[in-house]
Amino acid sequence: MTRRSRRLFTTATAGVTAALLLGGCGGGDGDKSDSNGKIAGADTGASTSTSPSASATAAEDAGRPKIALPSDVKLTFAPESTGDAVKDAILKDNAEFIRALDAAIVAQNPRLPALEYYTEGEGAVASQDWVQSFKKAGWTVTGTVRYVDRVVSVESKKTASLTYCGDESKGYTKVIKTGVVEQTKVDKNSYVAYGVQVEKNDKGVWELVKIASTRGAAKCQP
Repeated sequence: MTRRSRRLFTTATAGVTAALLLGGCGGGDGDKSDSNGKIAGADTGASTSTSPSASATAAEDAGRPKIALPSDVKLTFAPESTGDAVKDAILKDNAEFIRALDAAIVAQNPRLPALEYYTEGEGAVASQDWVQSFKKAGWTVTGTVRYVDRVVSVESKKTASLTYCGDESKGYTKVIKTGVVEQTKVDKNSYVAYGVQVEKNDKGVWELVKIASTRGAAKCQP
C-alpha cells in the first residue's frame, strides 16, 4: 500500500504493543504499531475470485484454515526454514498469520476465522484494529511484499519472539470502490521493522500475542 496510508494506520494503532522491543527491521516514522496489513485473500470460503496460496497444503496440517490470496497480492518469506524443527514451525505460523491478516483486509472482515486462529490477546486486538482501519477507509491491498531477515528466538517450550523486515516498495493500497491503486515514491518508509511475540497453544499453533513495528528503520533499508 502507499507509504502515506501506512503511516496513518501506524499512528492509529500506536501504543498497542509499545513495550515490545524490536531487534530487527523498520516501521512507521518512529511510531510503534501492530502488524503490517499486506496480505490478501479469504479463508473458509471468503472469496471466489481468489486462488490458493502456496501455503494452502501446509495450512491444512493440524486443522489449520486454508488461506487463499488474490492473484494481484503476492507475499514472500525468507528464510522459510532454518533446519530447526521448532524455529521452522514458528516461522511457518508467522507467515500464515501475515497471510491471514491480508486475507482479512481483502475480505473486509476483522473477525476472519483464519486471523483469529493465529492471534490471541493483545495480538488479536491489534490485528482486528488494523483490519478495521482498512475497512473504514474503504481500502484493500495489492502488489508484492517481501518479508526478510526473519530471526526466531526461542524462549521456552511455549514462548518465542521474532524479528523481521517488511519490504513494501512494491506493495500498495487500492481503493475498493474505484479500483484505483495509490502509489507513492519508494523511500525509507517503504521498509518496516517488526518485532513479535508468539505463544504455543494447546493445538500446537504458535499464536501471535504481541506485535510492534517501526517504519523507516535503518536496519531494513536496502
